[in-house]
Amino acid sequence: MIERLVHWSRVKSPWVLHLNAGGGCNGCDIEILAALMPRFDLERFGVQLKGTPRHADVMICTGAVTLQNRDRVLRVYEQVPDPKFVVAAGACAMAGCVYRGSYHTLIGIDQLLPVNAYVPGCPFRPAALIDAVVKLLNSVK
Repeated sequence: MIERLVHWSRVKSPWVLHLNAGGGCNGCDIEILAALMPRFDLERFGVQLKGTPRHADVMICTGAVTLQNRDRVLRVYEQVPDPKFVVAAGACAMAGCVYRGSYHTLIGIDQLLPVNAYVPGCPFRPAALIDAVVKLLNSVK
């Protein structure tokens, strides 16, 4: 009974953590905030933005992961309790974008973490982020 209640609460009110891995333009960060604002209202699905990884269920990663911040990203990922989900948002998190091919950048965050959903774009649209989170929640059901 308690396990069913915990599963229901994870699906109905996921808490997300926004992790900026080091993007230079901050365009994806602005789009995440736009998705949480009243115009797009990601919170109507029960999603809440949390500032600590210990309270989050879903980690939304933006920006390109470099060799310098790779250990920090792994440390934050390990602090998220199980079951945890990762969303790679934006072209930098997915494939490195303009930083691809440089000596210090990983090609994508999926080389470091298991990614459950991808949101393409540079920067992505808030509606695309909402679609990815809703599809992720439906797959959890």
